[in-house]
Amino acid sequence: MYPIDIDPQSGCRLPLPDRASLDTEAQAIFDAHVKPGAHSIRGLRGPGGLQLHSPELAKRNRPLLRYLRFEAAFSPRVREVAILTTARCCDSQFEWAAHEAAALSAGVPEDTIDAIRRDRRLAALDQTDALVITLGREIFRAHRVSSRTYERALKTFGKRSLIDLVALMGNYSTIAALLATFDMQLDPGVEPPLVTS
Repeated sequence: MYPIDIDPQSGCRLPLPDRASLDTEAQAIFDAHVKPGAHSIRGLRGPGGLQLHSPELAKRNRPLLRYLRFEAAFSPRVREVAILTTARCCDSQFEWAAHEAAALSAGVPEDTIDAIRRDRRLAALDQTDALVITLGREIFRAHRVSSRTYERALKTFGKRSLIDLVALMGNYSTIAALLATFDMQLDPGVEPPLVTS
C-alpha cells in the first residue's frame, strides 16, 4: 500500500518518535500530541511527530506555532485561508487534507476552498479571503509581493497582524517541506485532494 521506505505506523520515512528517548520537556510535547482534544490536528502522525525527531526544534517551534495559530490577531477564518493557500502553493496533499475540515469549521465557504484548491479566479470571493489568497500566491509563486497587494494587506491587517500572517504562511511552508522530504502519506483510502502537475 505504501512505498517501500514508508513506516506503516508513522506513514512517513521516519518511525514514530520514541517517547522513552526524549527528555522531560520533549515528553510533554509528545504527550500533548496524543492527548484527546489537543491543538494538534494529526497527533504524532504528522508534522508534530516528525519534529520530535529533532527535540530542540519541537521545543522551539511549538510556542511559535501556538502563537501564530491561536494568539495572533487574525480570525480563525483568515488563519485557515492562509494555511490552505500555503498548502496549495506547496502542493502539500497532507497539509491540505489535515486543514480542509478545520477551514470549514472556521467558516471558510466551500467556494473559497474550491477557488484555492483549483487555482481559480478570486473576483467573486469575500474580499479578505481573496486578499489572503492573492498574498500567498504572490509570496510563493511570484516570489514578490506587488505594491498594490502589500498596500491592501497593510490597510486590512495592520503591521503586526500582517507580519504574523506572513510568518504563519512561512511556518506552514516549512511544514510542507518537512512533509515532502519525509514523504508523509495520506491515510489509507484517502484520495489526494489536490491536482498537481
